[in-house]
Amino acid sequence: MATRSSSPIDLRGALVIDHMQPQFAATIAANSDGYFPVVGESAFWLEVRPGIVINRLMDVALKRCRVTPGALVTERSYGTLEVHGDDQGQVREAGRLILAAANVTEADQLRPNLMTNEVIRQVDSHHAMLINRTRSGMLLLAKDSLYTLEVNPAIWVLLAANEAEKAAPIRIVGLGNNGAVGRLRLAGTDAAIDAAVEAVQRVLANVQGRKNEGVD
Repeated sequence: MATRSSSPIDLRGALVIDHMQPQFAATIAANSDGYFPVVGESAFWLEVRPGIVINRLMDVALKRCRVTPGALVTERSYGTLEVHGDDQGQVREAGRLILAAANVTEADQLRPNLMTNEVIRQVDSHHAMLINRTRSGMLLLAKDSLYTLEVNPAIWVLLAANEAEKAAPIRIVGLGNNGAVGRLRLAGTDAAIDAAVEAVQRVLANVQGRKNEGVD
């Protein structure tokens, strides 16, 4: 049996992805060291400090729910875990048990702080090639519109990416959700990017939690 730490856990973010979209699931799987999620599954993500406590919290979920671990990452300051499955009820129960084991609620999490939220129209060919060299997803093409998002805590970039793909036929070019900030790059037509940006801003504005003073 795991021994409970006496140190308080700082909840940076907790979220449920209700229905993973095709590009989102593929991008997460391509960059995962755990068991791969697939399109249509649900997922629970958690970001906390101190980071190493995610091992104890993962143990709680795997022993009591029918979910599969997809991420267990300890960064310099933060820890991130993910569990997923085809039964959304089981995924939500895993999230509930994890939060209870951490002695926190969603009200304790940090609201998203949008640090960069920009659209670049008609991207230059050379600019596109530079981004494609380090992409983690689809290709950015010349004359695409490019949307860039940088958000703190990093976990909220996951919610933004999945909601953007729900809202419009965009391409996920880059998705980074570990560390102090999360970064997202989306490509597509002007209309698709505008619709995706609207969805991203709406979903992040509706996140409940405590005031976020910025990167710490």
